[in-house]
Amino acid sequence: MDTVILKADRNNIDREGIAEAGRIIRQGGLVAFPTETVYGLGGDALNPESSKKIYAAKGRPSDNPLIVHIADIEDIYRIVSVDDRGYSMKGIEDKLLSLAGAFWPGPLTIILNKRDEVPYETTGGLDTVAVRMPSDDIAREFIRCAGGYIAAPSANTSGRPSPTMVKHVIEDMDGRIDMIIDGGDVDIGVESTIIDLTDKQAMILRPGAVTIDMLRDVLGEVIYAPNIRGEDKDKAPKAPGMKYRHYAPKGELTVVKGPYERVVRYINDKAALYKSELMKVGVICVDEHVLDYKAEIVRCIGKQGDDEEASKRLYSILRDFDTEGVEVIYSEELGAEGIGVALRNRLLKAAGQRIVDTKAAEA
Repeated sequence: MDTVILKADRNNIDREGIAEAGRIIRQGGLVAFPTETVYGLGGDALNPESSKKIYAAKGRPSDNPLIVHIADIEDIYRIVSVDDRGYSMKGIEDKLLSLAGAFWPGPLTIILNKRDEVPYETTGGLDTVAVRMPSDDIAREFIRCAGGYIAAPSANTSGRPSPTMVKHVIEDMDGRIDMIIDGGDVDIGVESTIIDLTDKQAMILRPGAVTIDMLRDVLGEVIYAPNIRGEDKDKAPKAPGMKYRHYAPKGELTVVKGPYERVVRYINDKAALYKSELMKVGVICVDEHVLDYKAEIVRCIGKQGDDEEASKRLYSILRDFDTEGVEVIYSEELGAEGIGVALRNRLLKAAGQRIVDTKAAEA
């Protein structure tokens, strides 16, 4: 398959080109497109064959739900339904409209009960549907041209770091899909927050740029899912990223935490050991610490405490390590409050939950 690359300018959108991208979707094809979070791999959310094609292009397990992207709030009523536990739609709708008013368009995905029109191929076999309205102007124009409902996971091979630049999409999807819309680099760099409204308690299933404090300001009590990092591997996932390996580079990544001096000593000792075995080692650290590490490749992720910048850089750094053939990666512990919760979540998932506590190791 020859993949068409369409260059898109947000200040002067090529409406003819975007209309062609929409036509591809309506005819059952696949198009990668930019959002404010990461690039998405889009197909017709209401066409089960399109969702099957998405899973095939990514190499993604078919029980891992896709997110349905819309461009206008009224479109949600075609795809969501009353909660099967008997809670009134009025209560859910109040929460939905409150969240939409505060955060849509933007990086928030809301899980609701689906209508029959949404195929199980799109929802990973679940009776719920994940919906979001991206803020990216190109994305919203594309969604409208495609008929209003785009199912889209991130536009990467399953398990790899999500794409924040068009070159990442081309690396993974060239020759697999019909078109890639090149909208330049994304703004946020980590996937949307996912909140589940299908139970009495609003629950975050994936942290993102819309933080728990922001959600509590709108809804009141909101909690994190107990298996937000995928600890309960036997349970069918209610959201992407809760069951399967995600965001991972090819090299083995380990997060190292503890007192700063011990972290540096541990990583440098490991780097020297692997160097003696002719293995290439990479390190991820904040800008202020870059000169302290002796590994072959050291990548700065941003200034200490700047979790927004680190979130933008994380996936790109992991992909750069792949390109440079890095076999072993160590990262300082990253992420605190706000979007830092999402940063830490993605870093630990990329590491397969491998974390070394130098304080405990040397106690």
